[in-house]
Amino acid sequence: MSRSLLDQVQEVARIAGDIAMAHFRTALVVETKRDGSPVTEADRAAEQAARDWIASRFPDDAIIGEEGGESAGTSGRRWLLDPIDGTLSFVHGVPLWGTLVAVAEGDRVLAGCAYFPAVGEIVAAEVGEGCWWNGQRARVSDTSTLAGATVLITDERSFRRASLREGWRTLTGEAALARTWGDCFGYLLVATGRAEVMVDPVLNAWDSACFQPIIEEAGGVFTDLSGNRAAFGGSAIATNANLDRAVRDYFDD
Repeated sequence: MSRSLLDQVQEVARIAGDIAMAHFRTALVVETKRDGSPVTEADRAAEQAARDWIASRFPDDAIIGEEGGESAGTSGRRWLLDPIDGTLSFVHGVPLWGTLVAVAEGDRVLAGCAYFPAVGEIVAAEVGEGCWWNGQRARVSDTSTLAGATVLITDERSFRRASLREGWRTLTGEAALARTWGDCFGYLLVATGRAEVMVDPVLNAWDSACFQPIIEEAGGVFTDLSGNRAAFGGSAIATNANLDRAVRDYFDD
C-alpha cells in the first residue's frame, strides 16, 4: 500500500529537522547570503538530507529549496523546502524555528508539514485529510472578536508600504495581545488555536507553501495581504475563520 502524502511530508520534515536540531545551540559559523540573510552548515545539511530522501523516492519530482535552489523534474510535482525557517532565531539559541516541507502540483499545494524539533511539535496537513498536530486533529480557535485575539508578526519593519504598517499598528491596538512570535512559529499557533492572526509582509514560496493546507485544513483562512488565496510567497495572512474579513480590512489600501 502506498503511503499518504501526509505521512511522507512528516517523514522528510522530521529527517531534516532532526539534523538541524543536532546543530542547535552549538558553535556554528554563520555566513551571510547575497540577500543579507544568514545561513549555516545546519541549513545546508538539513536541506541536503531532505533532497536525498525525495530524490531516492520521487526521482521525477522537482525540488525547490532555500539553500540548494531548484532541481528540475518531469512529473509536474515539486517539493518546496525550508530546512530552518527562522535561522536568526536558530543561531541565537531561540527555539521558535522550524523545518518546512510542501508538495505542490501546478498552483495547488497537496500537502505540507512544519516541524519544530526544539519545542517538540509537528503540524501537517493534506488536502481533504485534515490538519494534524502531534498526532491529534488541529483546529483554529473560535475567537470572534479582535478584542479577544492574539495577533502575531515576525517584524513590522518588513512592511514595504507605510499604509500597511499603519494597518498593522491599528490592528494591534484593537487586539488583546500582539507579539512577534513570528516566522513559522506564528502559523503553528494559529493552526492550533493558540493565536488568531499571523501576518507576514514578505516571504518566499518555501516559507509559505506548506501553510496553505495546514491553515485551511484546520478551518482557517490563508491569503496574501491583498486577500487573494495564494500559497507561493510575496506576503501572507493566516487567521481563524471568524476574523477573516475583519483582519484583512486593516490591509485594504
